[in-house]
This record gives sequence, structure tokens and C-alpha cells, in this order.
Amino acid sequence: MKTYTVISADEAKEQQEWYVVDATGKTLGRLASQIAHVLRGKHKPVFTPHIDTGDYVVVVNAEKVRVTGRKMDQKKYYRHSGYVGGLRTITLRDQLAKHPTRVIELAVRGMLPHNRLGRQVIKKLKVYAGPDHPHKAQDPQPLDL
Repeated sequence: MKTYTVISADEAKEQQEWYVVDATGKTLGRLASQIAHVLRGKHKPVFTPHIDTGDYVVVVNAEKVRVTGRKMDQKKYYRHSGYVGGLRTITLRDQLAKHPTRVIELAVRGMLPHNRLGRQVIKKLKVYAGPDHPHKAQDPQPLDL
């Protein structure tokens, strides 16, 4: 048997699809791992680890994602300004209230490779807090997760 390998990124771009995912009532971690799987292209038979063979994913209703346990108050997000004493902390509950899209973006980013390929793949994730998105022209197909 011969193993098929995608030779160039142009060949992989011809096969890219658009999917839309409704995050209403979905568990954050499970949703993020399945989105990362599709972004990476692991669901395709032409998956090549060092080339971006994945698809675009549009996530709607990011504000309605749920978590288990007491994570709403115990899970914290950190950012640093670069100055002494510049560490800022925010809980998941506050992050969902202020920036609901960042919650899913950060969860998916943590499940992708931490290199150039991961930075390229995360650009294909589009997250929106409400039910509307501006990607109707790409005709995204619903993704059953």
C-alpha cells in the first residue's frame, strides 16, 4: 500500500471546507478538542502533520457555552502587561460576561501545536458571541459534534 502525502499547501487549500458550530449548551473542553481536531485536518484521509490540511470553523453562540463543576468561579485567566506588578486575573464567569469569544479561542489554542503551524491554523477559527456571523457567502455546513 502507498501512503498519500500532501506535497504543497496549495494542494491542501483546494480541499478546505467551512463548518459552523453552535456552542449552545456544549461543554467547553469537549467542544474545543473537537474544533481543534477539525482545524488541524485530522478528520481527513489526506492529513499531513506538517502541512495545514484543516478546515475553517465558525463558532456561534459562544456566550452560551457551559462548563462542569465550579469552574465558573474557580477557573482563572491570566494576562501580563509586561510591567512589574502587571499580572491581571479574571474568572471564567467575568470573562464570559465581558469577552465570551476569548474563552473558546483560548481553549482551542491550547489544544493546537505551539509552533508556526499552530499560529497559522488558529487563524481559521472564527468565534462570535451571538447567533449571527458574516460568513454566509462561504456557505458553511453544520458540523455535528
